[in-house]
Amino acid sequence: MATDRITFTGHDGGTLAARLDRPDGPHLATALFAHCFTCGKDIPAARRIAARLAGMGIAVLRFDFTGLGHSEGEFANTSFTSNVDDLKAACAYLDAQGMPPSLLIGHSLGGAAVLKAASEMDQIKAVATLGAPFDPEHVTHNFADALPEIIAKGVGEVNLGGRAIKIGRAFIEDVAAGELTPAIGALKAALLVLHAPGDAIVSINNASEIFLAAKHPKSFVTLDNADHLITRAEDAEYAADVIATWASRYLPLKAPAPPPGAPEGIVRVSEADPAGFLQDINAGPKHHLHADEPISYGGTNRGLTPYGFLSAGLGACTSMTIRMYARRKGWPLEHVSVDICHDKVHAQDADTGNEQKIDTWRRRIRLTGDLDADQRQRLLAIADKCPVHRTLERASEVVTELVE
Repeated sequence: MATDRITFTGHDGGTLAARLDRPDGPHLATALFAHCFTCGKDIPAARRIAARLAGMGIAVLRFDFTGLGHSEGEFANTSFTSNVDDLKAACAYLDAQGMPPSLLIGHSLGGAAVLKAASEMDQIKAVATLGAPFDPEHVTHNFADALPEIIAKGVGEVNLGGRAIKIGRAFIEDVAAGELTPAIGALKAALLVLHAPGDAIVSINNASEIFLAAKHPKSFVTLDNADHLITRAEDAEYAADVIATWASRYLPLKAPAPPPGAPEGIVRVSEADPAGFLQDINAGPKHHLHADEPISYGGTNRGLTPYGFLSAGLGACTSMTIRMYARRKGWPLEHVSVDICHDKVHAQDADTGNEQKIDTWRRRIRLTGDLDADQRQRLLAIADKCPVHRTLERASEVVTELVE
């Protein structure tokens, strides 16, 4: 995934800072991410979701609203309406780049903003919200004690997440007047609502009201015990996976056909968590897997080990080869299962000081069906003909090059 630092003009003429996460392969669609109240484009949940979507071929623009992060302007002079207008400005920027967005994603108040914006944008095909309030005024609960001063003086300073933020009266009045029911009902896009039942900032009731106000197609997925900011890596990863899988149903993600003579495709592996060993594995826009190491070796055990993938390849190829042969012969094979055991551990072998060993895969095949003894023996022999089996048995060459 390549990330471009860009700027574009916001609702009031100020410059807004953004990151555009581009797919390494074909660009199949574009998404726009709106961050939570007083947060920013670089929170972990935003980065993780953007990376996951980019792996599917979806470019993602995430930006700081006016007066936040690296964007210009005074946050005290902004409102919910100005947030919506910033979103429209971001869409206009993408349109001008030939990358019109078809997916909007909003976190917390950003979720309310994308619901409002999407109702006025026919090009949007799908909208996903995370921990979004049904009533934009809900955010004022975070600084209720300061409301009298803000209303009386026109502006007041509040402490949110350990940061001092100035909030203006216009913001209070605007969110108080915010009404999402008509906007949600007018959506012409599919809706995905993600919310944690234990969200202590925006209660789960908000998600229920958003869901009930929307027309179909709509989906409601729980984020289980995630916190409001989705700070845990596993929660952000889950949200990213759900959004990516769900969006593929509503966005045109079919990759263009390769030119004649081109290989079937490229498997791209990239770090998902530099602090550990978790890897994102993407094969085209619709196939995503995880590789990891066990906890005992410093990993998080959220995916197969590298050797586990080798074993899986052997087992899958064996089963497919047997099925293809039995189908061609018309034999009554009802089911195939293959157990694979490998006697090496990748984390230990990664130490280049270890002496070279010969790999041994032990394969146990179960065949179910009314097969006679000769048919079973023939299918067992066919197992040795599977392409992955042959690849593992013969010497291979790995050619490596450094890409700038």
